[in-house]
Amino acid sequence: MKHFKVGGLIAACVLIVASCGGDAPDPVADEPVVTTGAQSEPAAEGADQPADQPAEQPAAMDDEDTWPSAIISLSPTATEMLYAIGGGDQVLAVEDFSNYPPEAAEKMIGLSGYEPNVEAIAGLEPDLILTDGTNPDFLAQLDTLGIAHWEGFAAVSFDDVYDQLEQLGAETGHAAEAAELVGQMQTDVAAVKAGLPRFAEPLTYYHELDNTFYSVTSDTFIGAVYAEIGLVNIADAVGEDNPYPQLSAEFIIAENPDLIFLACTLYCGETAETIAARPGWDSLDALANGGVIEMNDDVASRWGPRIVEYMQVAGAAVVEAAAIAAG
Repeated sequence: MKHFKVGGLIAACVLIVASCGGDAPDPVADEPVVTTGAQSEPAAEGADQPADQPAEQPAAMDDEDTWPSAIISLSPTATEMLYAIGGGDQVLAVEDFSNYPPEAAEKMIGLSGYEPNVEAIAGLEPDLILTDGTNPDFLAQLDTLGIAHWEGFAAVSFDDVYDQLEQLGAETGHAAEAAELVGQMQTDVAAVKAGLPRFAEPLTYYHELDNTFYSVTSDTFIGAVYAEIGLVNIADAVGEDNPYPQLSAEFIIAENPDLIFLACTLYCGETAETIAARPGWDSLDALANGGVIEMNDDVASRWGPRIVEYMQVAGAAVVEAAAIAAG
């Protein structure tokens, strides 16, 4: 069976966020994976059948037999994408951070996406492996074993997300569902942007990956999401060569961002209350104006369909900030 590759670019996610993907180039996807299904043979010439009846025709091949039916996902984002386009029934197993949707989590069997065990995975007899493309040695092992694989490299733009959804749909027999989902996402993104207020000066923000002040720049996918809604990233001033810089409390307080997005609420337990208790942080305008937004860590670190919901929450925070500024 062939192997297949797909994707966009991204800088690697810091290890402190347990569920992130990684980097790789953006090759073009090949033709769909096909597994051969059994097909009935026509009746042998002279077989017994009424003379006035036409010869029996071959049974039509079931379309489901032409697509992979034992998929293992080693990427939380790929898992979300596949379920979102209707491929959940084709999933054999997922790695241990694929906690969404809930039915995917039921197929966790102890597989690691970071350090995949090729023997254990091959023993499950999958017909397609979904990965984020960050483990070339593992991919080479799959090639040696003749196991097909699909790489969904971490995105840097919405177009990358749309491309991956459509290509994954083509690989798994859900092209129509993927196209419909992409269309809905594009509509929803446009609606968020159309509903944004205008500011004389754009709002600034700080995106917190953890409570040691690791952040992101606009060169990351989540940074690009914020840029789509017109926000200016305070981390861009210090992260020119590092898309995941570690800031300092003094720098953040001095920059006094209009909005603070907490992206370690699930794994670190950070809330508006916990950061208000940090020395000097109670002077920040974001705290005074209700501009601290508690986000879902997993959605913030993935580039699946739920990123639209993330953008909607961020957009609502911008609208709220405008209302407060207007008095």
